[in-house]
Amino acid sequence: MKCDRKYMPLYAVTDRAWLGERTLYEVVEEALSGGATTVQLREKELDDPAFLDEALALTALCGRYNVPLIINDNVDVAVKCGAQGVHIGQHDMPAAEVRKMIGPELILGVSAQTVEQAVQAEKDGADYLGVGAVFSTSTKLDAEDVSFETLRAICDAVSIPVVAIGGITKDNIAKLAGSGIDGIAVVSAIFAAPDVRKASEELREIVRRELSV
Repeated sequence: MKCDRKYMPLYAVTDRAWLGERTLYEVVEEALSGGATTVQLREKELDDPAFLDEALALTALCGRYNVPLIINDNVDVAVKCGAQGVHIGQHDMPAAEVRKMIGPELILGVSAQTVEQAVQAEKDGADYLGVGAVFSTSTKLDAEDVSFETLRAICDAVSIPVVAIGGITKDNIAKLAGSGIDGIAVVSAIFAAPDVRKASEELREIVRRELSV
């Protein structure tokens, strides 16, 4: 499974902070049933064995929905669990090095905040870009703001899919229309919702209507 634009419209990034009594597996399944088109498993606190166990379960779950599972930052876990890809930031391992490690078949996503970073990431083998923060966000306090003009310039400068991330809610998606993005990546807009399935359905419909993707 390579990175097709059809997987980009609603990119769900996990965060266990809002799970409450639910398991991550249960919440991810609700997001998938509501229309999430890609899931990124992001774990900052789990050790590698626990991370791998969780990734193995979610790889199988996402496979049933024909949705890619992308592992955040951890190349070893991504390879061992059979996930479809890995996503790295600007301060992680260089994209060209990660591409050598994962080979040509796995999806490689790279975070970018500037046109220069975006162009370099594509040259280094990125299959898609996560660009943001496009709005202020409480989930990543150190994220740099990316203006609408920069977002549009990045979309114009690369040939690979681009998803916007950072502070995106159902109320501000329309502000991204005309930027050229292939979808949105959200954390709290899905995982903090009391009804994850309903929130995913609403987001997917708004993305379809406002961004035509």
